[in-house]
This record gives sequence, C-alpha cells and structure tokens, in this order.
Amino acid sequence: MKSFYAPILMTISGGVLYHVSQKAIPQTVHPFAAVIIAYAVGIALCSAGMAFDPAGRSFFSSLKESNWAVVGVGIGAVVIEVGFLLAYRAGWNINSASVVCNIAVALLLIPIGLLAFRESISARSAAGIGCCLIGLYLLSKK
Repeated sequence: MKSFYAPILMTISGGVLYHVSQKAIPQTVHPFAAVIIAYAVGIALCSAGMAFDPAGRSFFSSLKESNWAVVGVGIGAVVIEVGFLLAYRAGWNINSASVVCNIAVALLLIPIGLLAFRESISARSAAGIGCCLIGLYLLSKK
C-alpha cells in the first residue's frame, strides 16, 4: 500500500514546491532563463537519481529505447513552465491558477482517454467530472 501512495505524495509535494517557487521568481528574470536554470537543476538531480536504479539501466540504453513521447513530455514541460510563470506575472493567484489549469487539462484528457486508451468512465467519475465543470465555472467568475 505504501508504494501505491508514495508517487502521488511525491507529486503533490513537488507540485506545491513548484507553484510556490514559480510565484516567487523575480520579474527581472527572463522566463526562458528561469526554465533553463530550473532544468539544469533537474538534470543534475536526475543524473544523481540514475545511480540508484536497481536495474542498472544506463542513460544511453534509455536514450536508444526512447520514442516521440519523451520529446512530447519535454515540449509539454517547457510550455507548462513558461505558461505558469507568465500567468503568475500576469496576476493569476497561486490558489486558483493551478486548479483552473489542472481541471481544464483533466477535462480535455477525458475524450483522449476514452478514444486513444480505451478507458471507461464510471458513474462516480461522471459525478466528479460534473463537479469539476461546476468548479471551473465558479473559479472563472471574478
């Protein structure tokens, strides 16, 4: 059970650190320079993390086995990073920007999950989708 929740807790803690840090980047720092610096730190952490792979896979073997999806993750990450930085600089609140974006992304992923990955929607999920739509509507009102 511990290994089931650990990745989600890791993602949540990383998300909180991410948004607090994004909001605190000085206005004088160029958005792309901020992302380059952040990714340099990320590359250093990922390089260190590879040393702890119990399977002993190398970077080069992983590079050889990668496909278009890894490039897509990189492009998506840069767009997300710069988008949030610019949203915060434009005046979005930290307590609503990520909620609005994550709900919108989740809603857009529903048809993709249904069509491309043959996922299904339960009655409980449909109720959650309805709540997300109401929440998105309420958050978008000023």
